Amino acid sequence: MDNLTFYIVDVFALEKYTGNQLAVFTNIGELSDGEMQRIAKEMNYSETTFVISPDIREGGYDVRIFTPEQELPFAGHPTLGTAYILQQRIINKPVESLNLNLKVGQIPVTVHYAKQAVEWLWMQQKAPAFNQNLEIDTLAKVLNLDSSEIDNRFPIQEVSTGVPFIIVPLKTHSSLKRIKINKDKYFELVDTTQAKSILVFCPETYYAENDLSVRVFADYLGVPEDPATGSANGCLAGYLAQHSYFGEKPINIRVEQGYEIGRPSLLLLKAEKNADSIEVFVGGKVIMVAKGEFV
Repeated sequence: MDNLTFYIVDVFALEKYTGNQLAVFTNIGELSDGEMQRIAKEMNYSETTFVISPDIREGGYDVRIFTPEQELPFAGHPTLGTAYILQQRIINKPVESLNLNLKVGQIPVTVHYAKQAVEWLWMQQKAPAFNQNLEIDTLAKVLNLDSSEIDNRFPIQEVSTGVPFIIVPLKTHSSLKRIKINKDKYFELVDTTQAKSILVFCPETYYAENDLSVRVFADYLGVPEDPATGSANGCLAGYLAQHSYFGEKPINIRVEQGYEIGRPSLLLLKAEKNADSIEVFVGGKVIMVAKGEFV
């Protein structure tokens, strides 16, 4: 196997070394599934992506996403981070949009520029699917909180835009910051659910310009806490629209994540409920960190 070029980027980053880091491989040649899985394990980021070819196929670029343990059909920060590398290193000229062909299907990404530099990237996720509701007492035990700290005006619900998450509304920032996952209760729960990861949110934030504060826990996938999760926040955007969390107006908000683990992140969410579906968009910044070779 020849040396492989990869790029490291920070996605949903406020500045370098914030957000969620990603490794993107661009010249993978004839790598097998097993070789991609092995490389992802050795890179040891929450996800590593592989651009299968620099050529467009059926209107998009073929991309595979791997965690150290398994391949994923979709993930948010790998989608935006890979789109950024495609624009910067393969297309190498300003484009308004591009498509990524993922296991979940084709995901459109739009690119916004400021003074010819990429400022924001937005992805349109699949329309959210709303699955079972879960009991307050069950999630309170998993989160090591009192049941009264969960906002019972809204359901605890499994939601998916390609990857399912359990969405849990809390009342206060104090509760959000005090979460300590009970691993035995967590694994007991995810044995019974399609979703294996939990997004918890509240309307109080570290910074007044933001609208929600979020934490995401995914021990089942080898990520005790994730600093910035585009797929989970896409599910959250759909959930907020479905349950009129901010009233009947479309969702257009700023979400902070990762502060509790020292990787502060900013995600932009848009969602609008139509007659028969909800459109979901997740946006953020991507910052180049390094280029390297895998030997």
